[in-house]
Amino acid sequence: MKRRADYSQNFLRSPKLVESLIARSNLKEDDTVYDLGAGSGVISSALAKKVKKVVAVEYEPGAAKILIHNMKEYPNVSVKIGDVMKLNLPTSPYKIFANIPFHLSSPIIQRFINSPMSPEAAYLIVQKQFGRKLIATDTTHFTGQLGMLLGAEYKVKIIKSLRKTDFWPYPAVDTVFVEMVKRPTPLVPQNRLSAYSQFTIQCFSDPKKLAKMPLQVIGQAPGASPSRLSLDQWVILFNSQKIY
Repeated sequence: MKRRADYSQNFLRSPKLVESLIARSNLKEDDTVYDLGAGSGVISSALAKKVKKVVAVEYEPGAAKILIHNMKEYPNVSVKIGDVMKLNLPTSPYKIFANIPFHLSSPIIQRFINSPMSPEAAYLIVQKQFGRKLIATDTTHFTGQLGMLLGAEYKVKIIKSLRKTDFWPYPAVDTVFVEMVKRPTPLVPQNRLSAYSQFTIQCFSDPKKLAKMPLQVIGQAPGASPSRLSLDQWVILFNSQKIY
């Protein structure tokens, strides 16, 4: 498929690669799985052979036309044409398996995890640097705000690094395949998740906010950077606050 640069598209080339990635996921035969930014359907067609239902979402008109044609042989694939950011969100359990546009990775993830029915698991191909920032349990690199927000509800890990030649056209950045699986029990009680999000966003946005926190309870000195704290330290710091 020819690239539409204005839609930030880099398509996976090999169905066999997709099948190998699916084999490393926790997808089950009775799952409903969303393929966001489905392109011509390389991922959707592989998913259709493994799960009960696939919802393939595509925005770019040319790709959507090809997607509809290619999915005719898969009765368990439902094609939705439209913007992922405006998609009617699921109201029953589902998972995500997708090669999402790199420039929309953060807003797409935030939209789904903040919905009333967040995904049971998400398997995403993302930019390597972005993927590393999602892993809040690893203090050998900087963790982003989204990583701390995710960490309370999801276990996140990088399953595989991909090659630029796995795509067409070749992406300008390194990419990874990331797994996000919902924790059986959140690190923060369900009724406190909203407060945890508020705390996290405020501390990342305003260094003065974090500086006022009792950093000694997590063994940190004044001036500590939020991106250098571990997820466990972050949760302890949140729990030490009574105002949230």
